[in-house]
Amino acid sequence: MSTIDSQGWTGAETSPSAPTGRTGQPAPPPVPQAPPVWGTAGPPARRHPRRHRAAAAGVLLAAVLAGFGIGQVLQGNGTTATGSTTAATLSLAQLEAKVDPALVDVVSTLDYGEGEAAGTGIVLTSSGEVLTNNHVVDGATSIKVTDIGNGRTYTATVVGYDVNSDVAVIKLKGASGLGTATLGNSNAVSVGQSVVAIGNAGGTGGTPSAATGTVTALGQDITASDESTGSEEQLTDMIETNADVQPGDSGGPLVNMFGQVVGMDTAGSSTFQFQFGGSQNGGTSGNDGFAIPINEAASIAREIESGTSSSSVHIGATAFLGVEIASTSDYYGSAYGASGATVEGVVSGSPAAHAGLGAGDTITSVGGHAISSSTSLRDVLDEFHPGQKVSVTWEDSSGGSHTGTAVLASGPTG
Repeated sequence: MSTIDSQGWTGAETSPSAPTGRTGQPAPPPVPQAPPVWGTAGPPARRHPRRHRAAAAGVLLAAVLAGFGIGQVLQGNGTTATGSTTAATLSLAQLEAKVDPALVDVVSTLDYGEGEAAGTGIVLTSSGEVLTNNHVVDGATSIKVTDIGNGRTYTATVVGYDVNSDVAVIKLKGASGLGTATLGNSNAVSVGQSVVAIGNAGGTGGTPSAATGTVTALGQDITASDESTGSEEQLTDMIETNADVQPGDSGGPLVNMFGQVVGMDTAGSSTFQFQFGGSQNGGTSGNDGFAIPINEAASIAREIESGTSSSSVHIGATAFLGVEIASTSDYYGSAYGASGATVEGVVSGSPAAHAGLGAGDTITSVGGHAISSSTSLRDVLDEFHPGQKVSVTWEDSSGGSHTGTAVLASGPTG
């Protein structure tokens, strides 16, 4: 993995080139936009924020709930549901001029300043509700967002998220008058269709870059494995594309040639380990990127907007333990039947530090729930809230067993 120095990202990872590669151009001035139009509900691969070091387990964030408007549904061919033409095919320069002002660069500070992650976001409302991947903000103790349209930088908090679908909505503090994205209909996407992936490639910030390509498959089921945390998730019904999805593109839009968002870039097989669980309407080259269909992402965003937690959607502050988990925890746990999440580091002053945990310890139980891996630790912590006291059991490197009490905290601090 590359690291961040005082000058920004260095040594950005790359993916195999798309047929015509990436472009970048000066960002146009802010363009007034209509309210967002929402789509209808209708591997291991590795994820794509640029990270400096592994995220602390149990840092999933909270924010003030904000409402979203639901507008007319656009079809993937640039027509409304009634069939009337609403858009014309755009050149790449025109497409970027339309889409860029509705994007943001997201930089998440991890472990209270011990690391950073960079990604992209899609602006849903002029007041600053932004759609992104959950893994872009997972582990963050603060979030900074720069709007491409006006060049301003905001602090942000998380309205809600769905870990299993890797979708999150964040809210920019004090934002108004932002350009907003036009959401298309991912149900109308077809194999062979031209698309463009736009985002903060390489985590460099500034003007987004664009990668052209085509849709190579639909309905892809993949196992996404984040090497920075070692956690794995099953992602289903993904759009596969040969557009050059790079680290930093996570949370950015996959758009059709009418400038409508049809997917949210999430993973690329060149920088993720991946497995395919099945596909529809196409095959895979093994070197492509993957995007969450925008209909699914928009449906989850509306559920988050409702303010009601469910088995999949989390609303409000999430408990923070403050441990950095070794990325090998999931692999060796599954391969050799080992149990527990191995601690690689502990955030200074965190609940884990106060409980007595240290590097090299292996967490085996939290709040009475057995811990078998970093993924199960994250899932268990998601059931708790800041301020709750939980019992934590762990083994040290010599095999000795210990139990302590942690008063769970929250993040980000904003």
